[in-house]
Amino acid sequence: MSAQPSLPKAALWMAGWLAMMLMMTVAGREATREIDVFQIMEMRAVIGLALLIPFILMAGGFRTVRTQVPMQHVGRNVVHYFAQFAWFLALTMIPLAQLISIEFTMPVWTAVFAALLLGERIGGLKIVSIILGILGVAIIVRPGLDHVDPGQLIALGAAVGFGISVTMVKGLTRHDSVLTIIFWMLVIQIVLGLVPALMVWTWPSAAVWPWIVVIGVCGTFSHYCMARAMTHADATIVVPMDFLRVPLSALLGYLLYNEFLDMWTVAGALLILFGNALNLRGAGTARLKPE
Repeated sequence: MSAQPSLPKAALWMAGWLAMMLMMTVAGREATREIDVFQIMEMRAVIGLALLIPFILMAGGFRTVRTQVPMQHVGRNVVHYFAQFAWFLALTMIPLAQLISIEFTMPVWTAVFAALLLGERIGGLKIVSIILGILGVAIIVRPGLDHVDPGQLIALGAAVGFGISVTMVKGLTRHDSVLTIIFWMLVIQIVLGLVPALMVWTWPSAAVWPWIVVIGVCGTFSHYCMARAMTHADATIVVPMDFLRVPLSALLGYLLYNEFLDMWTVAGALLILFGNALNLRGAGTARLKPE
């Protein structure tokens, strides 16, 4: 169910996405000191569903989250879950700089799949903004991709999976409300992750519970923000804004963990900002052109 096109509203919802993803990054770093990733993913989904139920009841009850396209929800969440799994697997196989660089090819795959599956147009400025964003990320992480190994291929598979997942979210907004999309995401991923979580389960200590709650809240409502952003703009406009997560994460690391913020990071951040500005300007111009 698409809303009226609005770039300012899309940007505002993406700001919410970015803020929650940054908070979840810090919480995730702290929580993984004690418990396994599969358990974190499962607890995040369960907590998220508990938080979402009051919103469902206020919206009119569970009849409001019925869907006419259940298999699209299943397909999207299977892809998303295993893309997450591939990302964490690649994390154990290749350097972080390589993983981040490959992960941020995701908007390229989103643009391709959005054009192929949703009929979205990819204009010249969109292409330039995506290229600039990828170059900015490459400058920040300075990867050394001089050969391809299995870990790199797995990371590429994760990036492609994320691109497909984001594209499918955009398609789902044409049929279902954001609330419905989030509800089915949580339910399906609870089912998918139950067995892996039980296999590694350990009861969290009191110290780690606040971080788990933050992950549950941000992990749920960050997706709400992303889905709402996509009701106001094309996926190929919304997703490149996520490039900002890289310089913002670098800044957060500097402020909280004394991680050095070098000139490469500053240069990459400026390139990313410029690419996003071009993207938004091109989108605004396109909206003004008669159909």
